[in-house]
Amino acid sequence: MYREIEERIEKFFQGNSGRALMITGARQVGKTYIVREFAKKNFEYVIEFNFLENRDAGNILQQAKSSEDILLRISGLTDVPMVPGKTLIFFDEVQECRELVTAIKFLVEEGSYQYILSGSLLGVELKDIRSVPVGYMQIMEMYPLSFFEFCRANRVSERVFKHLSECFERREEIDPVIHEKMLELFHLYLMTGGMPAAVAAYLKTNNLSSVSEIQKGIVQLYIKDIAKYDPNDKLYLKEIFELIPSELNSKNKRFILKNLNENFKFSRYENSFIWLKEAGVALPVYCAQEPVMPLLLSKSTNLFKLFSSDVGLLASMYADGIQLKILNKEKNMNFGAIYENAIAQELKTQGFDLYYFQSKKQGEIDFLIEYHGKILPIEVKSGKAYTRHQALDNVLSNEPYGIDEAIVFCNENIQMKSGVFYCPVYLAGMLKKEEHAEDVIYSPDLSALQ
Repeated sequence: MYREIEERIEKFFQGNSGRALMITGARQVGKTYIVREFAKKNFEYVIEFNFLENRDAGNILQQAKSSEDILLRISGLTDVPMVPGKTLIFFDEVQECRELVTAIKFLVEEGSYQYILSGSLLGVELKDIRSVPVGYMQIMEMYPLSFFEFCRANRVSERVFKHLSECFERREEIDPVIHEKMLELFHLYLMTGGMPAAVAAYLKTNNLSSVSEIQKGIVQLYIKDIAKYDPNDKLYLKEIFELIPSELNSKNKRFILKNLNENFKFSRYENSFIWLKEAGVALPVYCAQEPVMPLLLSKSTNLFKLFSSDVGLLASMYADGIQLKILNKEKNMNFGAIYENAIAQELKTQGFDLYYFQSKKQGEIDFLIEYHGKILPIEVKSGKAYTRHQALDNVLSNEPYGIDEAIVFCNENIQMKSGVFYCPVYLAGMLKKEEHAEDVIYSPDLSALQ
């Protein structure tokens, strides 16, 4: 399967940055597979340690006192040649060997080999991991397959992608045949989601029942992780995780903690939400008090929606038969929740921080993102009344906000009307976050002060 992150990994090592790379992400998103694929193509020799499967190796390496000692022990644990400049050392499930994360600084400084670290629950198990000096290690987060990656797995041609990209940029109508087929593929994605095992099962069998069984197995794996992490039920991880589908299916889709406990205090549950976010199994979308830059300053931490990290897993958590309901487009089903989850997933995969807007006077807008230096309001419509969006109209007409365009993701073809870009829901991945160079060199002329 094509995964966009592989190109980012290649670019990282081509830069000869002299740093290690850490791949984070939820279980089952394909971290180990993509590292192995990259390693096979780019290195003569690859040494791999999985500290979950080989705990003895973890114990041996944790006892090392220096980088030279670590490398000596690695050479004793493998028969793969250790050739400077030609060998990649891959530490997998590194959360089971935490000391190695600290030691990576000294291995990088030693300079003989390249290193990739990966693991699950790293955001939970290694709370200080993001404080590791950038000079020694870069962190990349991996997500389930995006919709466009799913399309490539289904052999959608580059010619079609080029047509879609040109239409998106020019705000021109997509070829009607392509539009209908892409919508059909998007509805399939709502059922399969982006977990590689689920996608592979569909490609092999076209059997949605087999896909559902795999998805339910992944959900149970997440619940098992939760039980392992919180054996005494001090947190409310399992309860919150299992409430996501019903909360999204409610009228306002906002997480109502009274469904957990009538006498709720947010501070009591906050760590549970943080755990689910850091474990990569849930995507919180916080309420912004005002749709103005920067959104972080108006973020409300105790008002949020909670989405699943994968729309297919969300579908599998609903009652049986949801696949047929999606295929038949049954009117009694709330497709808005499924659509919104898919859009949240796409935007997060592209690196956007997610917010929504709610005001008693102006109404509620599904998503706000910072896009090309401006606020971009986004509405998601699953039905025919896609041109009805009072809250969006209110925000666009509010001059102090300075918002000149909004997007409505819907089932219809591309059209522009009164500053609103009506865009097919399957094109959410066309919104790309601007990449900034890591080095920002600034040297002012201070001669007048000297």
